[in-house]
Amino acid sequence: MSPSFNLSKTFTVFALFVLLSMSLISTPALAQSDSNPKWDLFVGYQWLHPGGTVPAPFGDPNNPTPFKIPDMAKGFGSAFTYNFDPHWGLELDLGHNWGDSNYETTGSVGPRFMWRTDSGNYFLHALVSLNRASVSGLNPDNGVGAILGGGMDLPINKTLAWRLFEADYVFGHHNYSGDAAPQFPDLRRPSFEGVRLRTGLVFSWGGAPPVAPAASCSVQPSEVMVGEPVTATATASNFNPKHSLTYSWSATAGHVSGKDTTAQIDTTNLAPGSYTVTVHVTDPREKKNNEASASSSFTVKPLPPKNPPTISISASPTSLPVGGTANLSANCSSPDGVPVTVSGWTSNGGTVTGTGPSAVLNTAGVAPGSITVTGTCTDSRGLTGQGSAQVMVENPPHNPEIEVLEARLALHSIYFPTAMPPVKNPNGGLVASQRQTLVALAADFKKYLESKPDAHLILEGHADIRGSDEYNQALSERRVNSTKHFLIEQGVPEANIETKAYGKQRNLSDEEVKAAVENNPEVTSEERQRSLRNLRTIRLASNRRVDVTLSTTGQSSVRQFPFNAADSLTLIGGREAEATAKKKTTPARKKAAPKKSTKQP
Repeated sequence: MSPSFNLSKTFTVFALFVLLSMSLISTPALAQSDSNPKWDLFVGYQWLHPGGTVPAPFGDPNNPTPFKIPDMAKGFGSAFTYNFDPHWGLELDLGHNWGDSNYETTGSVGPRFMWRTDSGNYFLHALVSLNRASVSGLNPDNGVGAILGGGMDLPINKTLAWRLFEADYVFGHHNYSGDAAPQFPDLRRPSFEGVRLRTGLVFSWGGAPPVAPAASCSVQPSEVMVGEPVTATATASNFNPKHSLTYSWSATAGHVSGKDTTAQIDTTNLAPGSYTVTVHVTDPREKKNNEASASSSFTVKPLPPKNPPTISISASPTSLPVGGTANLSANCSSPDGVPVTVSGWTSNGGTVTGTGPSAVLNTAGVAPGSITVTGTCTDSRGLTGQGSAQVMVENPPHNPEIEVLEARLALHSIYFPTAMPPVKNPNGGLVASQRQTLVALAADFKKYLESKPDAHLILEGHADIRGSDEYNQALSERRVNSTKHFLIEQGVPEANIETKAYGKQRNLSDEEVKAAVENNPEVTSEERQRSLRNLRTIRLASNRRVDVTLSTTGQSSVRQFPFNAADSLTLIGGREAEATAKKKTTPARKKAAPKKSTKQP
């Protein structure tokens, strides 16, 4: 057998062992001992590639022939180790191989380092050794050497493991001075650089006994009311920290939900008393010494009484005329002494405003009769109670003076000339006849307020259709504000006046203006006919107005253009006859280029 073939065979066998170990590491390993053993003993098969070349037997020392020692497939090995801790130990090693009347024996000692994992135990060792080599035809030689290598053990149980492989570099230095002359140093003092492979069984014993797994359990809070949750927490110890544990929860009563280190106990509908929650912890990857349990107690107390709050409501006055107001007061308390609040004021008539225990009922616009006012009291636990009070709304006492005043308080719309009032004089624009109308209105309304202090005059401004939307909106606002300003000058309180401006949004149609002209008793037949012939002019004038509404009665101003007012023609742009005469007496001028119309509504 050639040397190259033997070396190739050596590395082929070594590669097979490495591949086998990698495949086994990828599969689940058997459970290993809970603690490292004090002693372990390896016994198994050993294959050796000596890796040495010596002088050929029976040769001439002055002309020796190299002889490469062949591989030795027969052999055994053993190693005895004392473990100082889980990783370090002192190892005594013995190995022997033979074949073709040759043999090699090693006795070694040195440290061993082992890394213990769930999938296997991996070790390295560095040994000094006595190497005895014997080649047929040569005298046996004792040399010194070293062994460097490592391997992998797969645990089978606490005392037995399978050494899947061990691969070592075996070095030895020998002396064959009697078989080779000094001029042949490599054969006279050869060094063996060999490889050995091992597999077999490892027996272990001694060491500290395994620590039993333990668990603890705590609850928070330890005292709860019926229906309040309890949180339980488990802590496991002395389990393999690399293993995933399973947690099983149970309780003497109540529903327990949880699979990991925490669980929730639902105490709904539990009777008051003391209960226990228990956790059972298991390491499914261990076959023995893999369980622990723990318990903790909690107390369920009865719920405190839950009586709803009570509320009483009083009204002052309990009887009032239509449009009057009543002050409402709520007295709310809890029989259990918890905080309360008042809210949710409602009524089946009128409007209620206010927050907390006080509110006000406004009966404006309601029909005479009984109104029920309701308030809600809520405590800090969400319990509620309701209370109510009755308020009688009566027709106001018969007041002939007020009735006469309301009848006389005839409202008339206020009309403005074209484009009035201007921006530079926003409070102007009122002609004499419209001022007189507002003076009379202000006098009657101030008298009316003495009996109806909540009454309001609602002013609504308008503009005709000419001009842009923006211009007309601003113009109608100036008209309504000019009217308001005049009324305030006449002594009407500003708080009793409301204003609205519509621009040209609500213009009267031709039909509405025509009907108003035909039904106006203050114009003659001839005036009526003339007005209808100039209907467009009258319609434009009729939309340059401010309407007035009385809030208490809903009475709205009469949209009746003041044809018989001395300044009525001013409101429509001047007399037609005067305009025609003026045109005839004015000298003709050179016709100018047409200009863009600036006529305003």
